[in-house]
Amino acid sequence: MTPKKKTKKVKYGLVLGLPAQAGVVAICVIITTLILKNFLPIQKDKSAMSLFDKFIPKSKNECLYEDNFEYYYYKPTNKLLQKNNKFGIYIYAENKDFFKLAQELVNSNGGDWGYVLIPYNVRDRDYEKWKTVFEQVNERHLIPIIQLWDVNTKDYKDQTKKSAEFLDSFLWPIKNRYISVYNEPNDEKFWGGKVDPENYAKVLDYTIKTFKKENSNFFMLNGGFNVSAETNSQYLDSLSFMYLMNQAVKGIFDELDGWASHSYPQPNFSGGVYSTGRWSIKAYNEELRYLKDTLGVKKDLPVFITETGWAHAEGENWNSSYFASDIVSQNYKEAFENVWLLDPKVVAVMPFTIRYDAPFDHFSWVNSDNVGYKQYEVVKSIKKEAGTPDLVSKGNVSSFVCTKQLKK
Repeated sequence: MTPKKKTKKVKYGLVLGLPAQAGVVAICVIITTLILKNFLPIQKDKSAMSLFDKFIPKSKNECLYEDNFEYYYYKPTNKLLQKNNKFGIYIYAENKDFFKLAQELVNSNGGDWGYVLIPYNVRDRDYEKWKTVFEQVNERHLIPIIQLWDVNTKDYKDQTKKSAEFLDSFLWPIKNRYISVYNEPNDEKFWGGKVDPENYAKVLDYTIKTFKKENSNFFMLNGGFNVSAETNSQYLDSLSFMYLMNQAVKGIFDELDGWASHSYPQPNFSGGVYSTGRWSIKAYNEELRYLKDTLGVKKDLPVFITETGWAHAEGENWNSSYFASDIVSQNYKEAFENVWLLDPKVVAVMPFTIRYDAPFDHFSWVNSDNVGYKQYEVVKSIKKEAGTPDLVSKGNVSSFVCTKQLKK
């Protein structure tokens, strides 16, 4: 008889198997292939195929059921041909319009697979909201970098474990699952009202280990520091903060996969394009030098600029302390074309922010009507690369429940 077909979806991997079925006389196929959470693609080598062929029935008519399984895996790109689109923008999960605006900005003019930074509250378990987020980034060819925030610094382990499990439950568009571990922890207002490098080092260490245990494809970044802030009642100098972190957890920075940097053009978010040092859009160079020369970090960490940007005078109210948008637009154009795109250390640049309420509306790339400020249109017009990361792909495979006994 012709086997009946059934289709099952296997969200994160491939399983060839057999449904429980009363009255099955014998099983001629039991093939179980697991693609684990790191989504390794199946390699069809000769030994694997000969094993596979051994269990395939000679005729489907010998079988009672045929199960068709759908599965997801990450299709590797030839590393020599792999390309990267460095353009990105800081957005928020709650507003669906932001994903469209981001796509039109970072994937314009030849671009594909640009980046978005999205904050994630580690206490958030709103599955439908985040399901929509991951549907959007998959559909719009956006690479998400998820920035954790709002952890309980005194009781972080349970929140960390649950957030790792939660974020791992979604279908990420590319193999690397980028996580930035909190925001500017050398500022007390972002770290439970207290500057505490020892505590942040322990949280970072635990977070890296927990996420990696959940899925080895998690790509872990530090939380970007306020690198231009001087030590006072609210801040600790970022290099001093890093030194004390390393004292608390030896080798903490060697655990990272990449470096998140908040390289702003200072002072007053109005610095020059070609300035250098800790008050510049290349502040990451000072951070990397300190990691190597003082803390002895061995890795060459790729750089993800998770915040940067010039403030513009335009907004709900005119702020004459900032440049007008004409100047800001030209600064962004020169920064991308003559600084960031030419630096092989830089993987992605995500300016702050797509849109924010006053008084931070002077950093917004679009106004309250979602109309772009001039910098939006200027950066949109810059020639971009079509990125070719390791993308999620879908496959299917069949298994059979048969009545003929396998010969030994």
